[in-house]
Amino acid sequence: MRTASSPPAPPSLPRLAAASLVGTAIEFYDFFVYGTAAALVLGPLFFPSFSPLAGTLAAFATFGVGFVARPLGSMLFGHIGDRRGRRPVLIGSLLLTGVATVAVGCVPTYGTIGTAAPVLLLVLRFLQGLGLGGEWGGAVLLTAEHAPPERRALWSSFPQIGPSLGFLLANGIMLALSLTLTDAEFAAWGWRVPFWVAGVLAVAGLALRTSLAESPDFLELDEHARVPLAEVVRGHWRLVLLTAGALAVGYAVFYAVTTWSLAYGVEQLGVSRTVMLTCIMAAVVVKGSLTPVVALLGDRFGRRPLCLAGSAAAALWMFPMVALLATGQPLLMFCGFLGALLAFITMFAVIAAYLPELYAPRVRCTGAAVGYNLGGVLGGALTPIVATAAASGEGTPWGVAAYLTGIALLSLGCFALLPETRPAPETVPVTA
Repeated sequence: MRTASSPPAPPSLPRLAAASLVGTAIEFYDFFVYGTAAALVLGPLFFPSFSPLAGTLAAFATFGVGFVARPLGSMLFGHIGDRRGRRPVLIGSLLLTGVATVAVGCVPTYGTIGTAAPVLLLVLRFLQGLGLGGEWGGAVLLTAEHAPPERRALWSSFPQIGPSLGFLLANGIMLALSLTLTDAEFAAWGWRVPFWVAGVLAVAGLALRTSLAESPDFLELDEHARVPLAEVVRGHWRLVLLTAGALAVGYAVFYAVTTWSLAYGVEQLGVSRTVMLTCIMAAVVVKGSLTPVVALLGDRFGRRPLCLAGSAAAALWMFPMVALLATGQPLLMFCGFLGALLAFITMFAVIAAYLPELYAPRVRCTGAAVGYNLGGVLGGALTPIVATAAASGEGTPWGVAAYLTGIALLSLGCFALLPETRPAPETVPVTA
């Protein structure tokens, strides 16, 4: 129902985009710092009775739990977003993720409390995923629904830079600790520091988000969906499955580069974690910088063509990427990572405009977020586990390349079945 009183004046788009970007960066920092810790230290600290390979697999299994929780979080927070507004989602999801992340940094290891340690880790990782499942829908929709249609991809791309910033911040802190601490100090307490930093970031993010105005699309609704998830399942189930399959390649590529390759390079190639982190972070810097540039192309040429091009590029690049990684040479590894992340951002720079445009405003928060986070289960939850198992033998891990190529081809097929949503140029005047 419409509000009787006039809504507050909306913030300027640059301020709104900046607030969404900062909040998304903080939430993804929380999520990524766990992935880096899983690749480097969580195996021996929380699964000490396992072999090194089995310990890494177990740590990545707890990493995957976060992805399983994300669709549940999108259902929970999507319901709130479609019933109560996008703004409460931004605050609630950030608070949940921040508290869970700080708590991970406080969990005693297996040597102190035994099997309770990995159980606590599992529970907190689940809560992290629950919060992040709500974050994307709220941040993206608040920006997309304020943006003019002819520049929606551009403005919506700023929250998409958040994951890059979150990753760089998480791994930058890990890199600094790696350079300043001994291996014993890092394993004893150093790995906990990035989790504690999350508390400071969450407080700053909450202060920023409480001042944001509600989405105009939500305020203009005459009637809100009573059970948004039921409407989505009943009327849009095919769309949800297609978007989940389409987005799977982005998650698979990103976590193959940022999580699996880190563990593989350190444990099997013998490359120092400092070198691996530097190569990956350099590629992420380029990817993040190009996000708004690619989004502008999405406003000019459409969302679907870029998504098709990105998934096709990913399918063609996975074997070269694995071959370059297997050399253990920093420059060649960087080139392999960069090619993969450029394919990734060709798709994901426009996804923040594309997914909301596929759904009506009354179920948009639920539909877009559920499809987005189901893609994370398909592409992100299993990739580090499958890739670690496939790369356990001698020689170049071609099985990893084949697995990633298969996901890329699946996503290419799903994108081909989705419609274009860019507003027709003749009906929307282009502004400078």
